[in-house]
Amino acid sequence: MKRQIVFDHRGRTKAGAEGPIEIRITHGGKPYYINSGIRVRGCEFRFGEIVNRSDMDVLNERLAILEEKIEMAVNMCIEHGEEINVVAIKKMMYSIDCEENSHDGSILDWMQEQIGMLNIAEGTRKHYWVLYRRLQQFGKFRRWSDLSTERIYEFDAWLHTLPKQLTIGEKMQGKTGKYISDAAVYSYHKNFKSLLSRAVRIGVIDQNPYDKLRGEFKRSDNESTEFLTDDEMQALENLRPVPGTIMAVSRDLFVFQMFTGLSFSDAQAFNMSDYRKVDGKWVNVGERIKTGVPYVSQLLPPVVEILERYNWEVPKVSMQVYNRCLKDIGKALGFRKSLHSHLARHTFATWALRNGVPIEYVSKMLGHTNIKQTQRYAKVMPLDVFREFDKLAEKTK
Repeated sequence: MKRQIVFDHRGRTKAGAEGPIEIRITHGGKPYYINSGIRVRGCEFRFGEIVNRSDMDVLNERLAILEEKIEMAVNMCIEHGEEINVVAIKKMMYSIDCEENSHDGSILDWMQEQIGMLNIAEGTRKHYWVLYRRLQQFGKFRRWSDLSTERIYEFDAWLHTLPKQLTIGEKMQGKTGKYISDAAVYSYHKNFKSLLSRAVRIGVIDQNPYDKLRGEFKRSDNESTEFLTDDEMQALENLRPVPGTIMAVSRDLFVFQMFTGLSFSDAQAFNMSDYRKVDGKWVNVGERIKTGVPYVSQLLPPVVEILERYNWEVPKVSMQVYNRCLKDIGKALGFRKSLHSHLARHTFATWALRNGVPIEYVSKMLGHTNIKQTQRYAKVMPLDVFREFDKLAEKTK
């Protein structure tokens, strides 16, 4: 018996996208491929090992453990004169102690293992752990056989009964009786659906129950729709905190995001060496850290001004400190909306649309997986519609 770690033996992974790491077992001249559940880009895999990643040691150790498990299972088949059963081996790898196709095993054990090894931003991993704890509290998704559309509806109803975590200020004001927002409930469903889709991809289950519930759980109409107006953008640009202070750094980082459309994690990973100068403009086609989806970027003058101030690097700050400073900046400017990191990305999208950039191009700038993600920004700009009414009013005079 021979074994080897390979990358996407079917060759279905697009250039720059993540593909599956598989373990190939060859016995009697016949190859068997078992998906490890680990996905990396082609440039991150060389000579049977994962390379060029901050978590490569952890992932390679994980592969070594999986190899040992697979070898033990295959040897047992050979010793008993049984045919090698790839499905049975997969189930053993993910601690699913069941008969074929019954899918009876611990969902939470599998989820705990997967969350620890996923190649995702740490902020996303944190959201998955919050989901994991909520599922533990809910207590009705213990085994794979518990998965059903009816049970997911129960989970949705239960989520809507959860109390909102109040801030210290809200508690001091005596505020009570609030439930978590529709946007928060949607986020739980989105993350649960994503993990179950992964279970389908690696052969743990046959079907994702969420596939039968398309459109059932939607984000709130008000979720992620706030953005800065042109006047508010100008006020923020005109703000000049004391140089070198965390307030100044936070202001500069927000303006950087506001004119690039980059998320916080992508902005923190910014590297000037990824950009090239074409006709006097700095341009780049990168990939989002969170999703791996390509985005198109060009450094506009306000961004270049900030980069020159920081020797062509983006200042590093923690998300917690950054958002706290942004709230203080918003209050100082008299904004009625609360400033936060992702508001800069929303502002870029709506600003581009207001200035006539076609929505499909804005989608490429933001690195959205599909144009539907971008369309929500086009729905929240009634001021532009009123301007068109003003033009019609002029014609009636």
